[in-house]
Amino acid sequence: QLQLVESGGGLVQPGGSLRLSCAASGFTLSYYAVAWFRQAPGKEREGVSCISSRGGSTNYADSVQGRFIVSRDNAKNVVFLQMNSLNVEDSAVYYCAAGKEPVYCAGDEYWGYDYWGQGAQVTVSA
Repeated sequence: QLQLVESGGGLVQPGGSLRLSCAASGFTLSYYAVAWFRQAPGKEREGVSCISSRGGSTNYADSVQGRFIVSRDNAKNVVFLQMNSLNVEDSAVYYCAAGKEPVYCAGDEYWGYDYWGQGAQVTVSA
């Protein structure tokens, strides 16, 4: 069974950092592009970042550009989202999703990501 599991969420103070991991089981993640999404209470889900299957292409939402870094270790079947300079507006449930290329990830448009994790809570608070 294809499964994605996020980990690394938690409570952090403004200005702090967290690293989320997205681990795959039941399939080889290196064959898939991966995207990170987030959803805050009362808000629509938004795309945060994406990375191609081999890691050669990445994209970021304007709101996280320069603060978040997406990467992957295909040998370990895992994708990471390093989140720096966190602020209260970054608080949300973060989801990773995987899709066989071609996928689309630019601006507010993300499509082709068919497999989803259960989400990890990130809370930024003093």
